[in-house]
Amino acid sequence: MLRIGEVAARAGVSVRALRYYEEQGLLEAERTPSGQRRYAESAVGRVRFIQQMYAAGLGSADVLEVLPCVHTGVATPEMLARLAEQRDGIDRQIAELTAARERLAEIIRIGEQYVPEAAAAS
Repeated sequence: MLRIGEVAARAGVSVRALRYYEEQGLLEAERTPSGQRRYAESAVGRVRFIQQMYAAGLGSADVLEVLPCVHTGVATPEMLARLAEQRDGIDRQIAELTAARERLAEIIRIGEQYVPEAAAAS
């Protein structure tokens, strides 16, 4: 069993985040007689997964719905449709960011043509 600080350090999140996940029903901890939280070793992977889902734009309710699927391998058609929408949104964001990056690269290339050599060397 791991203490809250150990899980936080291994998963790269704050202790506060772990408490929030617990409040949202995303993470479970056992309590010692003195009230300290103790987590299973698997909590680290679960927290990393939760972080990935948040980064993908899912909210707590969506993550809560997805978690059982991760453990059982069973998903509802509605869940899969929602996840596909999220994936498509991420694909759109990637395309937009890639286009913005390409435009910036072109501006840099053009701008470098007009920079005096003395200034470019410094």
